[in-house]
Amino acid sequence: MKKYLGIALLLLTGISLSAWLNRPKATVPNIIFIIGDDISYDDIGCYGNPLVKTPNIDKLAKDGLLFNNMFVTSSSCSPSRTSILTGRYPHNTGAAELHTELPAHLTYFPEQLRKAGYYTALMGKWHEGKNTKRAYDTLLAGEKLNGLGGEDQWINILQARPKGKPFFFWLSPFDAHREWSADNFKITHNPDKEVRVPNTLIDTKDTRHDLSSYYNEIGRLDYYIGELWKELERQGIADNTIIIFTADNARPFSGNKTLLYDRGIKTPFIIKWKNGIKSQQQTDALVSTIDIAPTLLHLAGVKPANTIQGQSFTNLLKTPKADFRKYIFAEHNWHDYEAYERAVRTKDFLYLINNRPGLDNGGPIDANQSPSALALKENKEKLTPLQKEVFINPRPTAEFYDMRSDAAQTNNQINNPKYKSTIYQLKSTLERWQTETGDTSPTKLTPDWYHRETGKPLTEKDIRGEMPGATKQAAKINAKGPF
Repeated sequence: MKKYLGIALLLLTGISLSAWLNRPKATVPNIIFIIGDDISYDDIGCYGNPLVKTPNIDKLAKDGLLFNNMFVTSSSCSPSRTSILTGRYPHNTGAAELHTELPAHLTYFPEQLRKAGYYTALMGKWHEGKNTKRAYDTLLAGEKLNGLGGEDQWINILQARPKGKPFFFWLSPFDAHREWSADNFKITHNPDKEVRVPNTLIDTKDTRHDLSSYYNEIGRLDYYIGELWKELERQGIADNTIIIFTADNARPFSGNKTLLYDRGIKTPFIIKWKNGIKSQQQTDALVSTIDIAPTLLHLAGVKPANTIQGQSFTNLLKTPKADFRKYIFAEHNWHDYEAYERAVRTKDFLYLINNRPGLDNGGPIDANQSPSALALKENKEKLTPLQKEVFINPRPTAEFYDMRSDAAQTNNQINNPKYKSTIYQLKSTLERWQTETGDTSPTKLTPDWYHRETGKPLTEKDIRGEMPGATKQAAKINAKGPF
């Protein structure tokens, strides 16, 4: 019975894709999902960085569709990844904080692909929890099996896969997460000439060396993407393989990772599929990473589970100039340090709230103890307002930015009467999203585990507080919220 059901599912998948592509002989696509670790969108060549060496990622963009407004739901590693895996907001996963595991009752989109006849595999970084093992036929996690950068097994799995099935690969390199390990790789960057210092950092020798090591890891990842594509072509399956490049959150530097401004939550997203997407295209549509799961399931002819809160953006692959979302939502929960922030963003405006205004926003420990962060601390009297932003304490309880005149989101207009009605509308929308999706703001959140200045462990280390959404059982709420 299972055999015939599998055949029926494959036939239905083929019919679904044929209708979408208007090609009677279309077959289900293979899918390769590459999720870089701690990489900002503006540290990729095709997103405007002229110094970083990313020729293979840039070619994916040239041959496919580049998203200019893709946003993660959290600029924090595991909450961002669990959100993508389930198509749900972090507080709706039961794993809103860093290094918390997904519950067994949720559906993970690769397991839906697996049940539909796909061979599924994950290689590299894996910290979504033991329950997610069931989503993969093959799971190779950790540096011991995947190498320092996490890419050593990519070609092997592509060659060893069962040839009679379509496949889905979740390729999860450790590049470009600290600690750095690619300074001696074949692709390197001269810290004096081949790095661009972000306006959130001060331009010092230490900062440039820190950035060049980060660029080197991006270069290593790019190299392996090129090797992967060569193998797809060698096997003759490149044309009907969807290949996606994205990242889980922003660069691991002060002023980026964990923050809810664009410099924290805006992420690169490129999709190439010769059989289904025209080349040299871009879309400005507003998209959330919770929309990835239903989109890939749609393209595979699989109905998304009712637990998925995202919506398919398949139409953008055909019509990139179309609109999609009106709102995206993001959250900042515990990541080494206590936090509770929520944000709603439209094409033009960003509104965010902070229920822990008495705490600074210096980023996670790997960022705030980095050489570039120490350079900020040692030169406080020389810093610009944007560079000082990570040290502000107390912080505003609410912020509002108009990106039409303030793309960098540096001029908080929350008290400007000109925007009163817009602020009220976004405040109401954010509150509606929180109510409908069961978000809560616990009194006792997980506390700081490390000293904010020195980075040394505190006595509270390993103590967990109440998870946002827990009292409303948000992990069992499927409401999508405003769209």
